[in-house]
Amino acid sequence: MTMPAKTQVLGSGWSRLQAWLRIDASAKPKVYEQVLGTTENSLGYWLEIFFSAGIATFGLVESSPAVIIGAMLISPLMGPLMATGLALAVGDLYLGIKAVINLLASVAASIAFAGFLVWLLPFHSATPEIVARTNPNLLDLGIALFSGLAGSVAVCRGNSEEVTTLPGVAIAVALMPPLCTMGFGLGSALNLEIMGGAGLLFLTNLVAIVASAFFVFLLVGMNTSEVRQAVAASRGSESPAGTLSHSPVSRVLATGGQLRWRAVMLLALLASIAVPLRRALTQVANETLSRGAVQDELKRLVPSDAIVSQQVNVTPDEITIHLISTKRISDAEAAKARQDLMRRTGHAVQLSVDAVASKSELADLMERLARPAPAVVKEKTVAEMQKEILDRVRPAIQEIWPSSDAPIQDFDVALTGAGIVIDVHYQAKEDLGNVPISMVLQTLRAKLGMPDLTLKAVRIRPERTRSPRDASEKRKRQ
Repeated sequence: MTMPAKTQVLGSGWSRLQAWLRIDASAKPKVYEQVLGTTENSLGYWLEIFFSAGIATFGLVESSPAVIIGAMLISPLMGPLMATGLALAVGDLYLGIKAVINLLASVAASIAFAGFLVWLLPFHSATPEIVARTNPNLLDLGIALFSGLAGSVAVCRGNSEEVTTLPGVAIAVALMPPLCTMGFGLGSALNLEIMGGAGLLFLTNLVAIVASAFFVFLLVGMNTSEVRQAVAASRGSESPAGTLSHSPVSRVLATGGQLRWRAVMLLALLASIAVPLRRALTQVANETLSRGAVQDELKRLVPSDAIVSQQVNVTPDEITIHLISTKRISDAEAAKARQDLMRRTGHAVQLSVDAVASKSELADLMERLARPAPAVVKEKTVAEMQKEILDRVRPAIQEIWPSSDAPIQDFDVALTGAGIVIDVHYQAKEDLGNVPISMVLQTLRAKLGMPDLTLKAVRIRPERTRSPRDASEKRKRQ
């Protein structure tokens, strides 16, 4: 019996594609069984789930990309996703049920275990690695699609005995970390914002990977009658798998009409996910353009070496800028920059500029502060100055004064507007005269270094000594 021309063309096209991809047609049943084996609930599979979830959770909390990559490499979640895509491609009800149950159990276990670990921690602060997985956009969908294609082709080639590890490097990064991020939101007082963003990222990757696997498995001919017959023969009609495979529901799913509806279902899921992701991508693009416009305007407003700090917050409705600069900016310049930003971005702009001292000014200030403060000279009182002069004059005048002829009874120092006056009281029968007094004054001026010194000498008459006769006469008169 001759096959229709259209079928022959499709068959020859699939054969060439399989040759280009180096896919052996005889190895397809083996690949089928390997994918089916990833849905088995073995101890090794669940150990990998808990190990990768624990590593990813602590890596997210520490914001360590290297630790998160380690969790990606051992995550086995790619297996159930590949099995789901294959089940949809070939219409295998048994494989689809096992894959979906295994996937749901793995997702629930990963989220619950990550939430438990986060609940045990004494702190629950969202790190940059956590925040990065709460804002997916259309680019994440593209990454998941290409990664799913690469993983599906690797599975179809059958180059490895462990199907779950084949796409690990390209895909696992987008599976376990978002689940552990959801666990972080669950363990940190049920943070719905974090859980919602990470859940959308995981759902994006899940649908994209399943759709990519579905497309690749169809192209390489995994749904041919030869493959289905070989798989059915390996299962046997008496086993649960064989019984379910020969059920009316399974036969309906394997028909071509149902394949069309499965493809439409996947396309509808991709389109529904793309709507919020496109909105997020548009927001990211607008924010990036707005930040670029802000940086351009700040460069024109302030030299880069004069900027001490800048804080830019971009929201869908407003741009807030707080600038600290060593250059003083006038209100007119700030207003012009604000108007230019509003014109370029179409957003309301709030711009505040604070001026601080420059580095050189701060260095000079620090140097002045580091210098020791000059000693404050305490001003002397008149009494202290008078006493100090008196202490200097006393030994000098005692040395110079002719004490044998006119002993000094007392002397004092007076501070007047005309200078320093030394007041000497001496005892003598007769005045010393101007010449001796003048000689004493000149000597004092030279000795003390006080050219404005003035000497005032006052004679005190000595008391007359009474004789015994005078005393007796005085008593007689009394």
